[in-house]
Amino acid sequence: MYHINAVDEVTQWQVAGAASFISEAWLLPVLWAIPVQFPFLVRGFHSDNGSEFINHRVAGLLNKWLIEQTKSRPRHSNDNGLVKAKNGAMIRKHMGYLHIQAEHADAIHEFYRDYLNPYLNFHRPCGQPELTTDAKGKQKRIYKRHATPWEVFSTLSKAAKFLRRGQTMTALKAEALRCSDTEAATRMQQAKHELFRRFYPEARPA
Repeated sequence: MYHINAVDEVTQWQVAGAASFISEAWLLPVLWAIPVQFPFLVRGFHSDNGSEFINHRVAGLLNKWLIEQTKSRPRHSNDNGLVKAKNGAMIRKHMGYLHIQAEHADAIHEFYRDYLNPYLNFHRPCGQPELTTDAKGKQKRIYKRHATPWEVFSTLSKAAKFLRRGQTMTALKAEALRCSDTEAATRMQQAKHELFRRFYPEARPA
């Protein structure tokens, strides 16, 4: 099974998805499902060099949506550093390292869509990096502020103009207030436990 992770670098809005196998045929349905989970228009798609991403079918889909596609340089793992960090901090934290059969990809994708993604974007604060430069010109990232992706997005100047068609700031605010951060985390954990019981009846989720 294959996890797909999309992250916006400004707000850290994160959308995870899952496909049964690493191939363009299995990836395309997930790519269809990911952009609509971002509240704003997606303008760019940056991936690694795998053939599941770099092919005519994916390029055609992105062109249809007017999304620019870029790819990482060979042997430059930090070209997509934020996504790789999120994979470790969130996907592996919640899904663990045990092998999961490909037949469960749809159930995991639904768990991401209905529970994990809303929790990450509306209820889990992220460290917001601030780049500082010392007297010697050395740059360092510090994290003075923590906020959810929704909170970051809502404070952007004229945030509403960035929304995709059919989305409103009122609807996003209502989603954020639908339950408390603790309630969202509890619901997500309960759904994860139920999910893992289907995979490993005797195991406990990470």
